[in-house]
Amino acid sequence: MKRSRTIENNKKDVVIPADGVSLYGILEIPPQSRGVVIFAHGSGSGRFSPRNNFVAQILQDAGIATLLVDLLKESESLNRQKVFNIDLLANRLLSNAHWLRHLPDMQGLMIGYFGASTGAAAALQAAAREPIEIAAVVSRGGRPDLAMEYLHLVQAPTLLIVGGNDKPVIPLNETAFARLTCPKELVIVPGSTHLFEEPGALDKVAQLARDWFIKYFIPKV
Repeated sequence: MKRSRTIENNKKDVVIPADGVSLYGILEIPPQSRGVVIFAHGSGSGRFSPRNNFVAQILQDAGIATLLVDLLKESESLNRQKVFNIDLLANRLLSNAHWLRHLPDMQGLMIGYFGASTGAAAALQAAAREPIEIAAVVSRGGRPDLAMEYLHLVQAPTLLIVGGNDKPVIPLNETAFARLTCPKELVIVPGSTHLFEEPGALDKVAQLARDWFIKYFIPKV
């Protein structure tokens, strides 16, 4: 899963105020970025997630900035009620987007969300609540069904990626996909389980996400 760095990025640790707490993140900005993607991690995961960092590097190599941030403080991540509190996660994701928009380096850049597991539900709810502000959403092995009441409000083009062997999650994504009215696509990666640990599976996820964001990160005129 390791990938060599091909470009020099502006990388920095950041602290983002949200919901009365301070959230820690990693912001990486390639030269001449075409957009920025905020990662919404799943339960038990955070900004150091090796899978999300792998996807982030693929995006960075394509000229897309990334923000990997812990939506929960360490003490909160041990509380299962907060881990599955989609409203809380979406609120904090929105705080991250608001914070990014005020950075000089981010002025004029399109914003997208990449969500995994419960993070996908938070990303979709956040996109629904600010429908004209988000350019695209990608879900990896996500639970978009946890944001069902918001899905019809999502305007951002949405890509749902599910492993072919992730049997419990496939019908949940199919139900959510039917509820979405935005430009959308559901891709099932054959032979892959929930975490896409099989050889080449995460590469496929990263390539799909990269192509989706590139397609929809169209500069405003």
